[in-house]
Amino acid sequence: MARDDNRGRGRDRDETPEFADRLVAINRVSKTVKGGKRFGFAALVVVGDQKGRVGFGKGKAKEVPEAIRKATEAAKRAMIRVPLREGRTLHHDMEGRHGAGKVVMRTAPHGTGIIAGGPMRAVFEMLGVQDVVAKSNGSQNPYNMIRATLNGLQKETSPRMVAQRRGKKVADILKKGDEAPAAAEAAEA
Repeated sequence: MARDDNRGRGRDRDETPEFADRLVAINRVSKTVKGGKRFGFAALVVVGDQKGRVGFGKGKAKEVPEAIRKATEAAKRAMIRVPLREGRTLHHDMEGRHGAGKVVMRTAPHGTGIIAGGPMRAVFEMLGVQDVVAKSNGSQNPYNMIRATLNGLQKETSPRMVAQRRGKKVADILKKGDEAPAAAEAAEA
């Protein structure tokens, strides 16, 4: 009996209400069997804490709510952490690819908002990005667009990560980046 009480304890830990989820796509799929066709549903869901963590999942079931539940659980298991600048935008411009899908994401000044289409917008909203400009080229398949977006977001590095990798201080990294524009302005004047 004591054994049964311990089962499922790990599952309850992840069921915290801090995650927001967004249904991106729902698709009716059919399987042809001897007696005719069996219909099911495939759902694509993006989950995030709106503070720098995001993930996506897909689920298939005979009923829509069950497919969404499966996709949400899969998304919570596959979350990644993305460093954000000032908690509102990306640190630098980047590109992401998956299959034929290619996305370009650029940082944006305060007040720009999320300028991105469809599935990419869902990813940025769940991530907590408030200012970004993004463009999708190639595939319009929502699965590939989300995978390409996450591929690009995984490439992002913060000044803290760069400083740690180089064995320097964050101030040294930021100072070097700021010297070049300051020198260019002095030369123009």
